[in-house]
Amino acid sequence: MTGQVLRIGNASGFYGDRFDAVREMLTGGPLDILTGDYLAELTMLILGRNRLKDPTRGYATTFLRQLEEGLGLAHERGVKIVTNAGGLNPAGLADAVRELAQKVGVPVRVAHVEGDSLPVPEGFLTANAYLGGAGIAACLTAGADVVVTGRVTDAALVTGPAAAHFGWGPDDHDALAGAVVAGHVLECGTQATGGNYSFFRGHNIRRPGFPLAEIHADGSSVITKHDHTGGVVDVGTVTAQLLYETGGARYAGPDVTARLDTVTLTQDGPDRVRISGVRGEAPPPTLKVGLNRLGGWRNEVLFVLTGLDIEAKARLVRDQFADSFARSGSQPGEVRWELVRTDRSDAATEETASALLRLVVRGQDPEAVGRAVSGAAVELALGSYPGFHVTAPPGKGAPYGVFEAKYVPSDEVPHVAVLPGGRRESQQPPVRTQPLRETGEPPLPEPLPSDVPTRTAPLGRVAGTRSGDKGGDANVGVWAVSDDAWRWLAHELTVERLRELLPETAGLTVVRHVLPNLRALNFVVHGLLGEGVAAQHRFDPQAKAVGEWLRSRHLPIPVSLLEAAHAPEVNA
Repeated sequence: MTGQVLRIGNASGFYGDRFDAVREMLTGGPLDILTGDYLAELTMLILGRNRLKDPTRGYATTFLRQLEEGLGLAHERGVKIVTNAGGLNPAGLADAVRELAQKVGVPVRVAHVEGDSLPVPEGFLTANAYLGGAGIAACLTAGADVVVTGRVTDAALVTGPAAAHFGWGPDDHDALAGAVVAGHVLECGTQATGGNYSFFRGHNIRRPGFPLAEIHADGSSVITKHDHTGGVVDVGTVTAQLLYETGGARYAGPDVTARLDTVTLTQDGPDRVRISGVRGEAPPPTLKVGLNRLGGWRNEVLFVLTGLDIEAKARLVRDQFADSFARSGSQPGEVRWELVRTDRSDAATEETASALLRLVVRGQDPEAVGRAVSGAAVELALGSYPGFHVTAPPGKGAPYGVFEAKYVPSDEVPHVAVLPGGRRESQQPPVRTQPLRETGEPPLPEPLPSDVPTRTAPLGRVAGTRSGDKGGDANVGVWAVSDDAWRWLAHELTVERLRELLPETAGLTVVRHVLPNLRALNFVVHGLLGEGVAAQHRFDPQAKAVGEWLRSRHLPIPVSLLEAAHAPEVNA
């Protein structure tokens, strides 16, 4: 790895991503580093449960299977591999990689990073601090070909290799911040190349290629993809990913706090977007710690209501269940009903004539959540509403998880690079730190004239969105497709207006962040997801589609914006 540009690619955005992506990235074009992100809040819970069954596991086994071929390809091409697939057992995965290398006859030097695993409080399954990239950098500097980590920040998979390659120190805040932004764009794989993209109709994304970043010595980068792969890289796709699972202008991490309000995106040719101007600040003095525990038991039944009298049929089922719970004397701790009106009047097919009634129950008593619920549902088969049926046989229930976060001083968390050969090298936390604080709202653009003619249309005609989850909170990023659209959006889409458009946010704390450089607003909706994705609190437990729901809502939009919109037409 020499030269002024470091090419870092991504081959996994989550545990279960496209299996052949490792081969695609290694054979599709030049690379220096190939990264893979396998961890998420839910993944850590899954790995924790796996470890209960077999203490030697706790890592992403898919990565090993991908390496059976990928290890030789990477060795032939001089590509180093950096991944967080170690999960709860990075040392175990490092040993497994060495065994695999010996089996396939590929000479590789393997290192790993540990220290993120903290003492697990009573009642929890996992407790892991989010480490930065220093340990990864130390492993690469020592000559590692494969670096396996546990819970590091997603961006650390990029900041670590970049710091090792360019010799950045912990006070090179601007350079590190640029790498953090590039890492955040890469971390979710094909979400940067057209996947989950609001304006997908304008591009061929049947099989989008995985992204890569060309990192420069000053921390600036170009996001691109291998030639002749599907998808697209443009300012819109990169903007969307930058807004994903973020909050305010300060994007804090263990290496640096990146200022998202300083990011400048420019199209640098076909499928090339340059990221420049990123400023960094000293990181906070604390590290985030993710805690996972089993929250109780959960069950779900989906009733199909067809034809006429949908509301009355739903009321009958609810009343019958209330009677059943009362007779049994065993009611779950939480009972939630949701009627989803997917039915149409005078429908041509039975499916389109049907609505769905969703029952979700939770509680600490597996009997009350399991057999009491499934039995009540089955007993209604011949004695409830006309046309009674369910989408699947009622089950006995299953345990659900809860994610919590806390923060601990950085110097209380060990950060150890276990180098090739086994030598252990402790990494010191940054000397300079800065408590995280809000930046304050920047000046808004000049609004459009108040007397311009408007027409009621979906917000998605002039804006894109990307939404996601962080524990029990959801974020909804919204960006305008033009400068004039931004002048309108910045003043129109207030917190109050968002509440009107998304009634599910009523009663919840909503915070709006303004990012003028991206022509974007980022809303954080606290508590929308309850206890997090593993708890399956709502229909869309990771808030993946909240943004698209927002884009579909109608409001008065200036006619001039609708006529000039670059976005493809959407159904009104």
